[in-house]
Amino acid sequence: MGSRYGGLKQIEAVGPAGETIMDYSVYDALRAGFGKLVFVIRRDIEQPFRQIVGARFEKRVPVEYVFQELNRLPAGFSVPPGRAKPWGTAHAILMAEEAVHEPFAAINADDFYGAESYRLLAGHFRSGGADYAMVGFVLRNTLSDFGGVARGVCQVDENQFLQSVTELTGIERDGAGAKNTVEGRTARLTGDESVSMNFWGFHPALFGQLKERFAQFLKTKGGDLKAECYIPSVVNDLVAAGRARVKVLRCNASWFGVTYREDRPRVLDSIRQLIARGDYPEKL
Repeated sequence: MGSRYGGLKQIEAVGPAGETIMDYSVYDALRAGFGKLVFVIRRDIEQPFRQIVGARFEKRVPVEYVFQELNRLPAGFSVPPGRAKPWGTAHAILMAEEAVHEPFAAINADDFYGAESYRLLAGHFRSGGADYAMVGFVLRNTLSDFGGVARGVCQVDENQFLQSVTELTGIERDGAGAKNTVEGRTARLTGDESVSMNFWGFHPALFGQLKERFAQFLKTKGGDLKAECYIPSVVNDLVAAGRARVKVLRCNASWFGVTYREDRPRVLDSIRQLIARGDYPEKL
């Protein structure tokens, strides 16, 4: 559920033939060369999800479903009383371990990343590199006109390898740039920074690393009923420890999502423009 959006935005129609953002993501992934879909969902919505979403793809590509459940924890850990919130994006990806045995992309279901992003990541995998990857979007292309957003601002070296991702909240447009306001303090941003929008490229070696980092998270923060283990934090730790290299693939396309319900008309209009330009057919 989207708390700020006020509904299940993953299945709202945004295309002229009733397509969802997820439909466009799958379309772009398949034409870039990805060959399998793995949905991470809650077990209690499995049947309606299969009927409403999965059935559209199952005749075209192999589809698997895995379940993010609170009690799917490493040995020796248990769910603390009162915990209702999922364990976060790192835990969600970890749930796919038994279904994924090849290089893979991990994305948010409610973000429109655009065809270029999938082509960039597919090209990275085809090059045979053993490094992980992240599609980095230009900050000014990811902002909302209706309120502040959280973005992972990236520091990269001269070869475009990730040095760190810093999660900044309350980022808003500020002329041609942006500003980040936290507790009354404002910092200016150029708008040209590369930011993470949770579009990652990993190899299966990640799963062992996730198990280890998630267990450490549970030891230190497992008693906090709202704490979550986020994939950018795990990647940060792996990079800092020299245990992973992450190539940042700079993408100049406009990302768009529906953080706020007021964002939806812009998404509809943007997709219409992409169709008019010939990037997508009228009906997928």
